[in-house]
Amino acid sequence: MPYVLNTPADRAAMLAKIGASSVEELFAPIPPDARLGRPLDIPPALSEMELTRHMQALAAKNRPAGETVCFLGGGAYDHFIPSVVDAVAGRSEFYTAYTPYQAEASQGTLQAVFEYQTLMCQLTGLDVANASLYEGGSAVAEAMLMALGVTGRTGEVLVAASVHPEYRQTLQTCAANLHCRIRVLPTPDGFLNPDDIRAAVNDQTVCVIAQSPNFFGHLEEMRAIGDAARKVGAVFVASFDPISVGLLKRPGDYGADIAVAEGQGLGTPLGYGGPYLGILACRGEQAYLRKIPGRLVGQTTDRNGKRCWVLTLQTREQHIRREKATSNICTNQGLFALRAAVYLTALGPQGLKETAELCLRKAHYAAEQLTKIPGIRLQFHRPFFKEFTLHVPGDVNGLLAQLRMEGYHAGLPLGRWYPELTNGMSVAVTEKRTKDEIDGLTAAVREHV
Repeated sequence: MPYVLNTPADRAAMLAKIGASSVEELFAPIPPDARLGRPLDIPPALSEMELTRHMQALAAKNRPAGETVCFLGGGAYDHFIPSVVDAVAGRSEFYTAYTPYQAEASQGTLQAVFEYQTLMCQLTGLDVANASLYEGGSAVAEAMLMALGVTGRTGEVLVAASVHPEYRQTLQTCAANLHCRIRVLPTPDGFLNPDDIRAAVNDQTVCVIAQSPNFFGHLEEMRAIGDAARKVGAVFVASFDPISVGLLKRPGDYGADIAVAEGQGLGTPLGYGGPYLGILACRGEQAYLRKIPGRLVGQTTDRNGKRCWVLTLQTREQHIRREKATSNICTNQGLFALRAAVYLTALGPQGLKETAELCLRKAHYAAEQLTKIPGIRLQFHRPFFKEFTLHVPGDVNGLLAQLRMEGYHAGLPLGRWYPELTNGMSVAVTEKRTKDEIDGLTAAVREHV
């Protein structure tokens, strides 16, 4: 289809239709400092060979996790991915049909989504799972929107400061034009004190959002937090690490109404922030079923009595119903849901347990070794799973830069999100890290502290 520009008359007609007098008025809601305000300074075109060389030079400036020893965390982790995940997800039957948001989706795609949903229900201990959301932050925001619909309240959304700060930023964005308030409850000791929740909730609280293991890596007292929420009729939203349930209780086991998670650790490689996988599951009551976003695939039989799968519990034109819709997701992240399903199937319950055990043991060994270095200590004294927070003397960012030069992605500086933790850094240890790598990191840190 050839490109046909809009004439001045075309633009004038469109502006008149939407009630704007000029293009400047149309873009007035965009802050001036976010506009370009000048012509694009585009250099002359390059040949294909020159452009390839230029892009390779730019890419070479990155230090991918695969080329370093990676202890990064904060929601994205360097877990091992069995080769079967790529083998199955790379089949053309799946990757050419990855947007099954209408009734015409193939039976193979629908079956894969159904299997994913089943695995997510087993993983969370809840009744219904969707497939799926963009990443962990949007899953938390969608859970808040669900809670607004389920409770019919317009009061406060209570969220712990130990919830991933970027998830909280997503919440604030989604709530900006809603009739509710986001209230962040402080966690000075690295976890949410249940007494603070009991004092904060009331009969207009929409939901309580907590994360365990939280952003600092520590375990929260989730059952007590959930009990406080339910006592006033609020929805309890639990954010969790999918790998952790190999050892820890599932969200459904400690009373979560809605469980959300970042699913990157289930078979998706680190990819400079995405695309990833948002997990959401909930209780099976009608109030929740009618508000859950994303795709839901159900199992039935066709006219010949054969097992088949269909999209269910949503109208065909769900995605153009504007404010009446329960979802604004126009793709189900099908490839990443498939990767998670293959990953969990390949590991099985025992494999997931062994993976979680390795993460736990190696993380505690790393914490033990690093805190033997003079001046370094644990920031918080709380139980942790695979991630922990260190207090480091001196310039954390400078230390991490030096360690990168030696081949270590050693951790995340926390001052970016928590000004009171300018000397804090989080360290994540997955099953991939070896004793030699942990000892090597310890030696490198000791040299530079």
